[in-house]
Amino acid sequence: MSVKGVLLVLAVILCATTVQGFPMFKGGRCLCTGPGVKAVKVADVQKATIIYPSGSCDKTEVIITLKAQKGQRCLNPRSKQARLIIKQIERKTLRNQNV
Repeated sequence: MSVKGVLLVLAVILCATTVQGFPMFKGGRCLCTGPGVKAVKVADVQKATIIYPSGSCDKTEVIITLKAQKGQRCLNPRSKQARLIIKQIERKTLRNQNV
């Protein structure tokens, strides 16, 4: 093998190891795309779920499941309603752990 061939193989290996270290998705695989809605009607809420930052998504997500098969909505975690929901769920979780 010539010197050019060896250098080409080394360059390909170096590029492959460098590219492998880059994250595939900048924001990760979050369920909520965009900022989310500020509020939903409380009467339409069936269930609220909080997904905390993890290896697959680097942001907190508040997902609201609506009644009557109206689907799901992502709340903006910085909105007033989302902060209240997060506090309520955390209090409920803490109470259940102490019982």
